[in-house]
Amino acid sequence: MSSTEVPFVPPANVLPKVSPVRVGEGERLRSVGLQGITLTVRSRPPAREGLPPALYVHGLGGSSQNWSALMEQLEGEVDGEALDLPGFGDSPPPDDGNYSVTAHARAVIRFLDASGRGPVHLFGNSLGGAVSTRVAAVRPDLVRTLTLVSPALPEIRVQRSAVPTGLLALPGVARLFTRYSRDWTAEQRVRGVMALCYGDPGRVTPEGFQHAVEEMERRLQLPYFWDAMTRSARGIVNAYTLGGQHALWRQAERVLAPTLLVYGGKDQLVGFRMAQKAARAFRDSRLLTLPEAGHVAMMEYPETVAGAFRDFVADKEAASAEASGSVGRAEGGTGPEGLGGGSSGPRGSGEGSSGRRGSGREGSGRGGDAGAASGGGADATTVGS
Repeated sequence: MSSTEVPFVPPANVLPKVSPVRVGEGERLRSVGLQGITLTVRSRPPAREGLPPALYVHGLGGSSQNWSALMEQLEGEVDGEALDLPGFGDSPPPDDGNYSVTAHARAVIRFLDASGRGPVHLFGNSLGGAVSTRVAAVRPDLVRTLTLVSPALPEIRVQRSAVPTGLLALPGVARLFTRYSRDWTAEQRVRGVMALCYGDPGRVTPEGFQHAVEEMERRLQLPYFWDAMTRSARGIVNAYTLGGQHALWRQAERVLAPTLLVYGGKDQLVGFRMAQKAARAFRDSRLLTLPEAGHVAMMEYPETVAGAFRDFVADKEAASAEASGSVGRAEGGTGPEGLGGGSSGPRGSGEGSSGRRGSGREGSGRGGDAGAASGGGADATTVGS
């Protein structure tokens, strides 16, 4: 070998070959390279040209597959894409190893800036809800509406069932857990996750359960799986302790985009009692409560969540059109595309008319008049603007 040739050194970080990520019927995957990160993006072809763009952001331990059912439900209303956050799904870890809420938000912003699709209808669940809240607060130009399903916003009194997830943030806990659970099968792990995240795990079809088992088997082969989980859990805990303008509740108050909040009555990770606080924090919000749902309502009751989103957007568009046509009202709204206007009821207090165009039945909302939402077998109520 010539002295000018560089000797071959086997790379130390070559990832093992694992089974491919599942792609549902009608879905497609692509990889997007950005500064410091590579993101896998799941999408469905829109039902027709010209539909407004939407972006879906999953929660801790999840992936873009968590949104497949809702994406299919809404393919006639939005041009939807779902991200695998860095280190999750089929996206490799970030170059800098940063899994903070801010870093995940930065990844979403970089993707939206690079794609030029904004403003989008932004959806977030759990960790993805905290990430989406931060994105909407710091980059209102990128967000048309915001839909949050059980967002991971700070709680003073955390539910006991959520403590083990929080403990992952402590140094050494993940290592102890992997030792303790090394003999668990993928089926056992999936049943545990579903018992924690679903209001009724029995709603999962045998096919859906098998797909989840296959995905769990794939993830466990990834050498960075537990590192991504641990560091992201630590990122949530750290975000809960931030004060000032970076505090998540403070940022929620800064969000200009109309916001649909979805909370499950049987959520074991995000307290159902936080629903009313969120409705007060987000200035232009509507609250959808699903008493029988758990932490992933968009997976348990996709038809109901989709119906609530359709009505929410239709009502906001109608209110915006009415405001823009009023004499002396030059401005149609303060948010992107004129959708964040002041035509809503009291600031998410739950004391105004729900504005739903549903069955007209009186719902069981806590703060005043509420219209009942039907679909997906859920007894849902909506409260807000």
